[in-house]
Amino acid sequence: MSVLQIPGLSFEEADNQILLVALPAPDREPIDGNTLHHLLEQAGYGNCSINQEAVQSAAEMCNVQKEPFGIELARRYDAEYQVHIASDGMNATLTIIPPIGGKAANTEDALRALTKVGVTFGIDQIAVQDACQRGSCTNVIVARGQDAVDGNDALFEDLTPHTVDREPKVDENGLIDYRERGEIVAVQPGDLLMRRVPATTGTDGQSVKGAVVKAQPGRDRSFAAGLQGAEVSADDPFVLVAAVGGLPVRVDAGVNVEPVLRFKEVNMATGNIHFDGSVHVTGEVVQGMTVHATGDIVVDGMVDSGILQAGGDVRIAGGIIGRSKIQAEGSVTARFAEGVEIRAGTVIALKDMALECELHAINQITIGTGSRKTGRLVGGTASAMMAIRVATLGSDKGGTTKVTLGVNPALDAEYAALLKRIEEEKAQETRLEQLVKQLKTADPKGLLERARASWQQAVQTWGKSLKEREALEKELEKARLARLEVTVGTEGTVEIALCKLVARLRQDFSAGAFNLDEGGNLIFTGRDGKPVILALG
Repeated sequence: MSVLQIPGLSFEEADNQILLVALPAPDREPIDGNTLHHLLEQAGYGNCSINQEAVQSAAEMCNVQKEPFGIELARRYDAEYQVHIASDGMNATLTIIPPIGGKAANTEDALRALTKVGVTFGIDQIAVQDACQRGSCTNVIVARGQDAVDGNDALFEDLTPHTVDREPKVDENGLIDYRERGEIVAVQPGDLLMRRVPATTGTDGQSVKGAVVKAQPGRDRSFAAGLQGAEVSADDPFVLVAAVGGLPVRVDAGVNVEPVLRFKEVNMATGNIHFDGSVHVTGEVVQGMTVHATGDIVVDGMVDSGILQAGGDVRIAGGIIGRSKIQAEGSVTARFAEGVEIRAGTVIALKDMALECELHAINQITIGTGSRKTGRLVGGTASAMMAIRVATLGSDKGGTTKVTLGVNPALDAEYAALLKRIEEEKAQETRLEQLVKQLKTADPKGLLERARASWQQAVQTWGKSLKEREALEKELEKARLARLEVTVGTEGTVEIALCKLVARLRQDFSAGAFNLDEGGNLIFTGRDGKPVILALG
């Protein structure tokens, strides 16, 4: 391509501006915008940002202007750096807009752009270099702050593997993870019970601007006050040791050592037992005898027509027969039960069978703990809030076996009392609100402020009760997850009640589960996965 040379026209560059300098030239042929654009490219400005409107205007001026003039036709733009700092100051991103005829992106300029906006900490040099080498990027993280590491709360570690924990662990489905605890294992004075690991302060962090991000210190706690049968070691203030012999029972931030009373047998010779602690009977509890303990009751033999009441768990290695009555705040475990009443605050677990019994557990009942193929519930009644698991339910040779799930009388009573209390609190709040309104118009005795304070207190009290209701309703809603599981099947006459729906089985069912479907219907689902509706919700 030939080089154009047009008299009186030249280009000058200053501060990244490309100017056309035009001098009068009477002999110059008329030019157009395309010609002027070609002149820019020929002069080496083709990669700049060319203002086409200015080029067209300049061409027209060259053809008519009789005086010298200069006009900007193009401009060089260096690579542009845009830095964004996150709202929490913990990272910074870089966006590079590529140059137009100007200076290409380079690491030094990019770092200066970061420094200009205050980014001084956690800069990723490699990320910056890589972005500049690519020439352009969008929101690439080039600096990261250092997060604060919050301190750990104080921890309490058991130093004996046999410590009893009477606070049942409930999973997300509302079920208690039942595990048989077995024999009472005692500790002796001086035995190590628990170690306290103090809280830590944490490690401060730093934002990309160098500001300190304060760590939240952990919550420190000491051993609980008033522990019974335990004391802080004289050799190590972070260790709890047994002060007396007995049963170690874990409590919040500590361990109590309950005394253990041992008997070979509970009979007429020993008399009824009432003990503040745990009781271990290596033999049997015979007819008509009572054992009452604030802790656990462990019986290595059988209970025949006895009454057992425990503030903890009841664990019976043999069976329970003869119209016995067993009540525990915790769990009840035994080999079998026949013609007895058992009430448990958490779980009832029988290894073999229950025949014509009254079984009531707040959480769940499991019959057949030894194997999924053994375990039978025949006759009587069984009720639990969340689950009943049994191999075979009912018998074609027995009477009706009644099973109830999804009900918790104690929780229902608590909810009813709460609703009544909320109604009374709301009525009180309304009365005080009306009083405040009246006193605003006329308050001859100066009672407005006192009335307003009482009203605010009533509002707060009512609000707390509403939150309590919400939490209680969530607990009650878990009842809809209640489930009856049979691992072998059902036999004979069986009546199932679940969340007020009742189904009287008219046929035997194989292994499967009874529960509510999404529509609130009582259904049975067998191994084939096909649901059978038993009662409409």
